[in-house]
Amino acid sequence: MNKNNIARSGFLPLALASAVALTIAQPAMAEIVLYDQNDTTFSTDGYINAFYVNSDVDRDGEQFDRRQSRVKMGFLPNWIGFNMGKQVGDLKLGGRSSFWVTINDSEQNGTDTAIDVRQFYGTVASDWGEVLVGKDFGLFARSNILLDELLAGYGQVSDTLGLVDGGGVSFGNIGSGYPYPFPTSQITYRSPVMDGLRIAVGIMDPVDTNDDSATGKAYQENPRFESEITYQFDLAGAQIYSWINGGYQTSDNTDSTVDEVTSKGLGYGVQAKMGAVSLTASGFQAKGINPFFTNNAGEATLREVDSDGYLLQGSYRFGKNRVALSYGKTKDDGNGLGVAADYETRGIAFFHDVNDNLKLVAEYNQFEIDAAEGSGLNEDTDTFAVGAVLSW
Repeated sequence: MNKNNIARSGFLPLALASAVALTIAQPAMAEIVLYDQNDTTFSTDGYINAFYVNSDVDRDGEQFDRRQSRVKMGFLPNWIGFNMGKQVGDLKLGGRSSFWVTINDSEQNGTDTAIDVRQFYGTVASDWGEVLVGKDFGLFARSNILLDELLAGYGQVSDTLGLVDGGGVSFGNIGSGYPYPFPTSQITYRSPVMDGLRIAVGIMDPVDTNDDSATGKAYQENPRFESEITYQFDLAGAQIYSWINGGYQTSDNTDSTVDEVTSKGLGYGVQAKMGAVSLTASGFQAKGINPFFTNNAGEATLREVDSDGYLLQGSYRFGKNRVALSYGKTKDDGNGLGVAADYETRGIAFFHDVNDNLKLVAEYNQFEIDAAEGSGLNEDTDTFAVGAVLSW
């Protein structure tokens, strides 16, 4: 099957719904320590959530227009994780393995629910910083998604992308504000925190972005390079967290008639917190990159065309409650669905903390695809979701 056709076939909805369902990073939470003796620790953390969801779909072609109810997990999937730490002289050794599971594949898989390991890495740390080896989330667009105010909510479910009926998670603001920093094998160095400044640089397993041919094979002479710089500081009574990140890769082919594809992206953002108010603005610019996945999951054939996006959010906390507003947009010249399109998500969410481990969530969002007339890709989907989140 030619990779030019993959993005327009059933493969992309499956990849989007199933892969992301098992790959979002965890938010900060209190772990449960199971062992702590002789400078050795072992702990666990977990996350369980489910939502009642109702989506009103309006697409090109009346056969798609419908109102669909689901009982579904949200933007974050369900997982259980295990962490190890051991002090050996001047070195702090660590490790993490996390197991991710969907609760929405019974119709397709019966009782054969998939369990996927999306984090499996070790760390070595000392005064000079930390080295991570193994599989973890990428650096390009990392803080863009991890500081999303709707991370514990629901977000967009595009029917064009197969998410309304899909067996995985919703998409939050993936594809309408930032690409997803897909987990991958890597060797990454992080500096110590230096007066609020921290630098991370890593080499990642490269991926095919240009097409195979009858006589050629796509290849990458060098790894994919990614980095992120974060800086935390206080200003006029506000707590500021800022970041800039990026990625770079070149994919070639042994067939000289197949074009080389250079993929490069830049992400950035700032979050300001003052009392009960939080404001976040982030964005990205990219060329030759899948606007949904930073690692081009599914290996669709990419072109050196542009995509860019931004996400604007604000939230207000009062007592055990938090209200968040969100607007995100991505403009893609054709690497996502094969034609140029704009993807837009507007949302409002209400969070209530019953206690430190239990949260109730209600959210309403509107998702839109604006593509050329006749493309069959135009879509307006409105979604209401209400659910509960249990974490430890």
